[in-house]
Amino acid sequence: MRERQKPIRVIQWATGAMGKSCLRAVIDRDDLELAGLFVYSSDKSGRDAGSIANRPETGVLATNSIEDILAIDADVVIHAARLGATHDSHDDDIARLLASGKNVLSINGNTFSPNWPGARRDKLEAACRAGNSSFGGTGLNPGFAAERLLVLATSVCSQVDHVSLSEVVLTDQIASPEYVFDLLGFGKEVGSVDMNSDAWAPAQTLNAMFEDVVASVAHSLGWKLDEIRRMHRMLPSGRDLDIRAGTIASGTANHIDWRWRGMSGGRERVALSIAWAMNDEHVAEGDKELWRLKVSGVPDVSVSFGVERPEGLPGRTSAEQLAVAGSVVNAVSALVDAAPGLMVAPLATPFRASIAE
Repeated sequence: MRERQKPIRVIQWATGAMGKSCLRAVIDRDDLELAGLFVYSSDKSGRDAGSIANRPETGVLATNSIEDILAIDADVVIHAARLGATHDSHDDDIARLLASGKNVLSINGNTFSPNWPGARRDKLEAACRAGNSSFGGTGLNPGFAAERLLVLATSVCSQVDHVSLSEVVLTDQIASPEYVFDLLGFGKEVGSVDMNSDAWAPAQTLNAMFEDVVASVAHSLGWKLDEIRRMHRMLPSGRDLDIRAGTIASGTANHIDWRWRGMSGGRERVALSIAWAMNDEHVAEGDKELWRLKVSGVPDVSVSFGVERPEGLPGRTSAEQLAVAGSVVNAVSALVDAAPGLMVAPLATPFRASIAE
């Protein structure tokens, strides 16, 4: 990481819960300079970025025009749009940003381009060539928990046979009915959709994101995968359940298990399990940590990993949102310094003191 004489100029794309967390992290750091802000809402357009982020005024006004964003001189765009109906829903916007000469850092997967479909890879590589720019992804999961922390845990092993990561996320505080019921799939009749088929849009999006994770871990550990098996399932609620987004009727899905298995030579090598739960009805007492990482090898390794809000920190931003924002600002320099093209994230992008420190 090279020393810099001036801050990196950053455009923040979108201001949902994650986007605002990233926006605050950019404003708060002296080695980053907010150059622009894209918003989807016309109500936010024209407002100062500081007022949107609950920070002092910045002099940067939000816009909902991509043409305005393309015209800004900036080093990197932090792309924090909400997940679309398919994983490539935002690719046209991303390609335009790249072709305009701006590096793009995504918080929605995009961490291991060798696993992407050829047509998608070619499209985004062409945009990078046109703009002499780079595209990559970062975040907690995808981005950190498996691709970095799980892989680093094998550093103490002389032999590794199998690795796994499990995540349990309580989702009852998500407020958007569209997001909870349409995009995430809660409240559906169990068995009413084929969760293992990309024909169901949520499955396509999640498969595209997390199969990259499995492929990345296998690549880092030297395993050539024959296939990535899907073993997804929904579990029913035992009662009517009132949540922020609405009501989940008894018997419909209140717990969704997303499970991928990386197979090599007929053996399972990488296991990735993501549980989305509206309550703990189907969560075993010992599985309530945010992340559990296990390495079967010589020796075996077990890691429980979670994040917490610092005591006394103002605001309501969750620990997970703070951690995503941290992973973003720490990865900006690596992306800006990367060779033009699709960047596979380095194994570590640790915190580095800002200019003022």
